[in-house]
Amino acid sequence: MGGWVEGDPAGDRRFLDLPAPFELERGGSLPGIRVAYETWGTLAPDGGNAVLVEHALTGDSHVVGPAGPGHPTPGWWGGVVGPGAALDTDRFFVVCANVLGGCQGTTGPSSAAPDGRPWGGRFPEVTVGDQVRVEAALADALGVQRFAAVAGGSMGGMRALEWAVRFPGRVGALFFLASAAVASADQIGTQTTQQAAVRADPRWRDGGYPLDDPPVAGLDVARRIAHLTYRSAGELESRFGTRLQEDGRFAVASYLQHHGAKLAARFDAGSYVLLTQAMNTWDVGRGRGGVEAALAGVTARALVAGVDSDRLYPVEQQQRVADALGVPLRLIRSPYGHDGFLVETAEVDALLRELLAG
Repeated sequence: MGGWVEGDPAGDRRFLDLPAPFELERGGSLPGIRVAYETWGTLAPDGGNAVLVEHALTGDSHVVGPAGPGHPTPGWWGGVVGPGAALDTDRFFVVCANVLGGCQGTTGPSSAAPDGRPWGGRFPEVTVGDQVRVEAALADALGVQRFAAVAGGSMGGMRALEWAVRFPGRVGALFFLASAAVASADQIGTQTTQQAAVRADPRWRDGGYPLDDPPVAGLDVARRIAHLTYRSAGELESRFGTRLQEDGRFAVASYLQHHGAKLAARFDAGSYVLLTQAMNTWDVGRGRGGVEAALAGVTARALVAGVDSDRLYPVEQQQRVADALGVPLRLIRSPYGHDGFLVETAEVDALLRELLAG
């Protein structure tokens, strides 16, 4: 139950330890960080063919590949990465790391603190900037001084944009998808409500729960709330309407319960709270004179795209980024809402091919 922990099968993960104390942007530090990551393809002698893929909130480093020991789910962007795909692993060296604060091998709340116990609620707050600095240290260790492209959607889009702003000389192309330059009140309201659902579970114990007795009920409800924002109202209506199942439950309620239980079985509640808070505090313009001033420093060739039915990250948010970068906004037509960035792999693949051909 919950995320990956030491002793579980490593699967396709590799690990890098960053032993030096790591100072965090919002105060505090971590005495050391372990980064779990996966790679596909071969790094060119000049290091110029590397691409960084950024996962979303409940994703991880397993971008492509089957489910199996150590990997509870198959790769989340398999249609985009692999031989002959836009991110052709016969051409590119593709890298994806589990994010700082996550629960699939990178240091997070379920990892052991210096006293040997899980960090739990003692884990310090992290920002998108912190997460990107950890990824930069990984890139250094892999011998990648400049990525040919950094690509991500949703929470991954935040990190991709932070890379282009923080390290402009290290990013050749930016693929920014179904995300925003700054969190909105609607997103913060939705995510703090999800956090409240987790914290209301008696098993939360101020974040100090035993890993074998996590607050699965609270995380289940949080995921149900989130999933409503990931799909479109039109899709839910056409699939379920007011239909009742034989057990008397609304079909849509059963669908949401299924997704809540699935996440609670593979994800750590502490990571969920920590990562949604990093998303809540996201603002690429903080300390940089505002969003437009920050984006004025981007030198990467950029493609900005949104999903036309996305109600969590509506297209106005991508339009702001596109306008600031001086590029047209590209729209993915999909009935699936925010999850279109994961579902519509053919359209995503075509957009990535266009960017990388430029």
